[in-house]
Amino acid sequence: MALYTIADLHLSHGVEKPMDIFGGRWQGYMDKIEKNWLAVVQPGDTVVIGGDISWGIDFAEAREDFLFLGGLPGRKIILKGNHDLWWNTVRKMNAFLAENGIENVEFLFNNCFFYGNTALCGTRGWFFEEDFKESHDEKIFRRELLRLETSLKAAQQQNPAETICFLHYPPIYANFRCDEIIGLMQGYGVSRCVYGHLHSDSLRYAVEGRHCGIEFTLVSGDHVDFAPVLLKK
Repeated sequence: MALYTIADLHLSHGVEKPMDIFGGRWQGYMDKIEKNWLAVVQPGDTVVIGGDISWGIDFAEAREDFLFLGGLPGRKIILKGNHDLWWNTVRKMNAFLAENGIENVEFLFNNCFFYGNTALCGTRGWFFEEDFKESHDEKIFRRELLRLETSLKAAQQQNPAETICFLHYPPIYANFRCDEIIGLMQGYGVSRCVYGHLHSDSLRYAVEGRHCGIEFTLVSGDHVDFAPVLLKK
């Protein structure tokens, strides 16, 4: 058994959405995802996918992408990204999976999962920089904070040996730091934060390594060349 992660698959089996406009790494990216996944992930492994799963705007458009994911080996735990317009209530999403015979996909949303005694927590988060305050929605941000704390509390109640937090948006980026999200992670003893969202030119502003007592790792698809990143064995 092993724990892997990757974010920003941006699958588009059911819609026409070329991604190579964002750089050469995106050429043939869905073939890369399949090849790299099959090279390392085994049926007993777990893969946390950090948002931006499918370009489909509803279940009908996202169906082929989920059938593709369901056909790949391993248990998949998915959180929401900013482009996941197909996202719905957990009840409706689980019904969609059941209707399509997909049994190895679960949703990280106001809950937590475990890999052994390691807690897997997270939420989408919110991308807020001081230079772009006009685009900041305080209500959405506060809601994401509540969802993150709900996830972390659920994990804490089970006394994990380690807690990993998965976010779609980076809580630390260039000279910006989201103190509220970082404070929550520190308060609940998060050892590692894994995030995505950043692509092409924005990758140069990514912050990785140890900061504020937490190890930060960026796993957006084009950053990791569409290969699942090993977290634990």
